[in-house]
Amino acid sequence: MEPTLQDVGLAVKRVQNRHHRTLDTRLTELGVSLAQWDALRHLAANPEASLHALAQLTFQTDQSFGALAGRMVERGLIERVPGPGRALRHRLTERGTQLLRAGDQVVDAVLAESFAPLSKAELATLHGLLMRVLPAATG
Repeated sequence: MEPTLQDVGLAVKRVQNRHHRTLDTRLTELGVSLAQWDALRHLAANPEASLHALAQLTFQTDQSFGALAGRMVERGLIERVPGPGRALRHRLTERGTQLLRAGDQVVDAVLAESFAPLSKAELATLHGLLMRVLPAATG
Protein backbone atom coordinates (compact mmCIF):
# COMPACT_ATOMS: atom_id res chain seq x y z
CA MET A 1 0.00 0.00 0.00
CA GLU A 2 1.28 3.45 -0.91
CA PRO A 3 1.92 5.83 1.96
CA THR A 4 -0.45 8.76 2.32
CA LEU A 5 0.80 12.32 2.55
CA GLN A 6 0.06 12.14 6.28
CA ASP A 7 2.20 8.99 6.53
CA VAL A 8 5.10 10.80 4.85
CA GLY A 9 4.69 13.89 7.00
CA LEU A 10 4.55 11.79 10.16
CA ALA A 11 7.67 9.84 9.16
CA VAL A 12 9.58 13.11 8.66
CA LYS A 13 8.35 14.35 12.04
CA ARG A 14 9.32 11.09 13.78
CA VAL A 15 12.87 11.24 12.40
CA GLN A 16 13.14 14.88 13.48
CA ASN A 17 11.79 14.04 16.94
CA ARG A 18 14.27 11.18 17.33
CA HIS A 19 17.11 13.50 16.34
CA HIS A 20 15.98 16.17 18.82
CA ARG A 21 15.62 13.75 21.74
CA THR A 22 18.99 12.10 21.10
CA LEU A 23 20.75 15.40 20.51
CA ASP A 24 19.26 16.93 23.65
CA THR A 25 20.58 14.01 25.69
CA ARG A 26 24.05 13.94 24.18
CA LEU A 27 24.59 17.69 24.00
CA THR A 28 23.54 18.01 27.65
CA GLU A 29 26.56 15.86 28.47
CA LEU A 30 28.67 18.75 27.08
CA GLY A 31 26.75 21.28 29.14
CA VAL A 32 24.76 22.78 26.27
CA SER A 33 21.18 22.36 25.10
CA LEU A 34 20.16 21.70 21.52
CA ALA A 35 18.70 25.23 21.36
CA GLN A 36 21.98 26.72 22.58
CA TRP A 37 24.09 24.68 20.16
CA ASP A 38 21.78 25.70 17.30
CA ALA A 39 22.10 29.36 18.32
CA LEU A 40 25.91 29.03 18.39
CA ARG A 41 25.86 27.37 14.96
CA HIS A 42 23.73 30.07 13.37
CA LEU A 43 25.65 32.86 15.08
CA ALA A 44 28.93 31.45 13.74
CA ALA A 45 27.48 31.23 10.23
CA ASN A 46 25.83 34.69 10.41
CA PRO A 47 28.08 36.86 12.60
CA GLU A 48 26.38 40.16 11.74
CA ALA A 49 22.83 38.88 12.00
CA SER A 50 20.31 40.78 14.07
CA LEU A 51 18.54 39.17 17.00
CA HIS A 52 15.41 38.99 14.85
CA ALA A 53 17.24 37.18 12.04
CA LEU A 54 18.79 34.73 14.51
CA ALA A 55 15.38 34.10 16.05
CA GLN A 56 14.00 33.23 12.63
CA LEU A 57 16.96 30.97 11.80
CA THR A 58 16.47 29.04 15.05
CA PHE A 59 12.65 28.84 14.74
CA GLN A 60 12.08 30.98 17.83
CA THR A 61 10.28 34.19 18.61
CA ASP A 62 12.34 37.33 19.12
CA GLN A 63 11.47 37.24 22.81
CA SER A 64 12.48 33.57 23.20
CA PHE A 65 15.74 34.06 21.37
CA GLY A 66 16.47 37.21 23.39
CA ALA A 67 16.03 35.24 26.61
CA LEU A 68 18.20 32.41 25.28
CA ALA A 69 20.88 34.88 24.21
CA GLY A 70 20.80 36.48 27.65
CA ARG A 71 21.43 33.14 29.32
CA MET A 72 24.24 32.43 26.87
CA VAL A 73 25.84 35.81 27.63
CA GLU A 74 25.68 34.97 31.35
CA ARG A 75 27.43 31.65 30.66
CA GLY A 76 30.16 33.33 28.63
CA LEU A 77 29.23 31.59 25.37
CA ILE A 78 28.41 34.75 23.45
CA GLU A 79 28.90 38.47 23.97
CA ARG A 80 26.90 41.48 22.91
CA VAL A 81 28.62 44.04 20.71
CA PRO A 82 27.36 47.36 19.34
CA GLY A 83 25.67 47.23 15.96
CA PRO A 84 24.30 49.93 13.69
CA GLY A 85 22.36 52.61 15.56
CA ARG A 86 21.06 51.29 18.86
CA ALA A 87 21.11 47.68 17.71
CA LEU A 88 23.12 45.06 19.51
CA ARG A 89 24.76 42.17 17.74
CA HIS A 90 25.98 38.93 19.25
CA ARG A 91 29.35 37.29 18.78
CA LEU A 92 30.76 33.94 19.89
CA THR A 93 33.31 33.93 22.66
CA GLU A 94 36.24 31.54 22.66
CA ARG A 95 34.31 29.33 25.07
CA GLY A 96 31.28 29.43 22.76
CA THR A 97 33.44 28.51 19.78
CA GLN A 98 34.92 25.54 21.64
CA LEU A 99 31.48 24.36 22.70
CA LEU A 100 30.20 24.73 19.14
CA ARG A 101 33.04 22.55 17.82
CA ALA A 102 32.44 19.88 20.47
CA GLY A 103 28.71 20.01 19.73
CA ASP A 104 29.35 19.67 16.01
CA GLN A 105 31.10 16.35 16.66
CA VAL A 106 28.16 15.12 18.73
CA VAL A 107 25.62 16.18 16.10
CA ASP A 108 27.62 14.60 13.29
CA ALA A 109 27.84 11.33 15.25
CA VAL A 110 24.10 11.27 16.00
CA LEU A 111 23.18 11.97 12.38
CA ALA A 112 25.68 9.38 11.12
CA GLU A 113 24.04 6.77 13.38
CA SER A 114 20.57 7.80 12.31
CA PHE A 115 21.23 7.72 8.59
CA ALA A 116 23.56 4.70 8.65
CA PRO A 117 20.97 2.41 7.00
CA LEU A 118 21.08 4.59 3.87
CA SER A 119 23.73 4.34 1.19
CA LYS A 120 25.46 7.51 0.00
CA ALA A 121 23.26 7.46 -3.10
CA GLU A 122 20.08 7.06 -1.02
CA LEU A 123 21.18 9.85 1.30
CA ALA A 124 21.79 12.12 -1.70
CA THR A 125 18.36 11.20 -3.08
CA LEU A 126 16.70 11.92 0.27
CA HIS A 127 18.44 15.28 0.46
CA GLY A 128 17.45 16.13 -3.10
CA LEU A 129 13.81 15.23 -2.48
CA LEU A 130 13.64 17.27 0.73
CA MET A 131 15.24 20.26 -1.00
CA ARG A 132 12.64 20.01 -3.77
CA VAL A 133 9.76 20.34 -1.31
CA LEU A 134 11.37 23.03 0.87
CA PRO A 135 10.73 25.96 -1.48
CA ALA A 136 7.05 25.03 -1.68
CA ALA A 137 6.86 24.80 2.11
CA THR A 138 8.72 28.06 2.83
CA GLY A 139 7.61 30.20 -0.09
